[in-house]
Amino acid sequence: GLSSLASSESHVLRQVQSVLQRLGAKIPAEDISICDDETASRLLGQRTRALFGNKLNPHIPHLMVTFDTALAGDYDAVKDLLLAGMSVARINCAHDGPKQWKRMVAHVRKAARVTARPCKVYLDLAGPKIRTVVLGKGRKKGRMKIGEDELFWLSEPKAKVNEQEKVIGCTLPGVVNSLQAGDRVLFDDGLFESVVVKSGVGRAQLRMLRVSARKPFLKPEKGINFPDSRLDIQCLTDFDRTVLPFAKEHADIVGFSFVQKADDVAELQRLLHRDGGAIPLVLKIETFEAVQNLPDLLLQGMKEPVFGVMIARGDLAVEIGFERLSEVQEEILWICEAAHVPVIWATQVLETLNKSGVATRSELTDAARAGHAECVMLNKGKHLLLVLATLRNILLRSGGHHLKKRYIFRPLAIAEHYFNKTGVKKEGGKKKNTP
Repeated sequence: GLSSLASSESHVLRQVQSVLQRLGAKIPAEDISICDDETASRLLGQRTRALFGNKLNPHIPHLMVTFDTALAGDYDAVKDLLLAGMSVARINCAHDGPKQWKRMVAHVRKAARVTARPCKVYLDLAGPKIRTVVLGKGRKKGRMKIGEDELFWLSEPKAKVNEQEKVIGCTLPGVVNSLQAGDRVLFDDGLFESVVVKSGVGRAQLRMLRVSARKPFLKPEKGINFPDSRLDIQCLTDFDRTVLPFAKEHADIVGFSFVQKADDVAELQRLLHRDGGAIPLVLKIETFEAVQNLPDLLLQGMKEPVFGVMIARGDLAVEIGFERLSEVQEEILWICEAAHVPVIWATQVLETLNKSGVATRSELTDAARAGHAECVMLNKGKHLLLVLATLRNILLRSGGHHLKKRYIFRPLAIAEHYFNKTGVKKEGGKKKNTP
């Protein structure tokens, strides 16, 4: 028979050549790809180990946990996370400061020694902060009331405005000048959707199209997304540059937030190589432009022996549209598998369980899907130990049935139960001779 070419992303050329040979094609030996299924799996495994270290359990991905501020002062809690299965500790440089980060790192290193369980330290650069500021009406109350079809202004962060006007400031200077009429602007993880009516220097008029929040208030420090706009901003901020010396001294992996183009990657690679040595990079795919430029980003990343990709599904869903996320996250997985690049599946994994202690049905299915990646990231929450135990259980069960996209055809528990109950042999379909 001939291969259907399904699940051949990691070795597609060799698979096509095999089909052609089955059909009688003569392919010169020197032209046959050396990357077959076994070679591709081995290469991805080697790169995964180089990035994240050895797995505690070979049948499930690495588990990354985002550190809360409280963990800077709680060694026992960090040790408990390691014992529960954490193999990568994520420190988000958008929060806290070097003093707290250093304590977190020290706790991880000590706990790894005491428990004899390896754990990498992953440091996320903050990237450009695009957040809201209430400048006009509602500023004193710290919130601006806004309804659907209402007009309001988006302005530079330090603009002088009439306090009777509805004005939201954008914390990143220069962004407003890049907006064009018809561009969408989303606030607070997509709960508020607006469109640019007219643009000008230093401010743009917007019309609110949709309010999905329980209360119609825009508050400070909420995220802003511009999915239709091409923003001329530096992905590597001045603050990120000041963090790099700390990262080079204390971290094992550096996460590059809001990366857009290959040139962005090259610049950070150059800075990490300066003064000798380099830390592996993880490119966070969280904008429409990053998705469009993914092949270029991968080719630039592959100039280093070890690097990875994170599917940062929070901002990515807002940027590309929630209905497209399920498709795009799969495409990223497949393209990265073709490049033999380890992937981190991130954002809102078992989020409700983490916050409330009770999981939703849909997030349990999503958690099983995370097993297609090499690492799964958990956000901070009150029930992390429960989440780690639940996630490990889910991944162990689902991982027994598939490896990436490929199904392993392990015996099904439902079928085995039926055979045992009815006394029907698995071979031949005949009943056992029972007295």
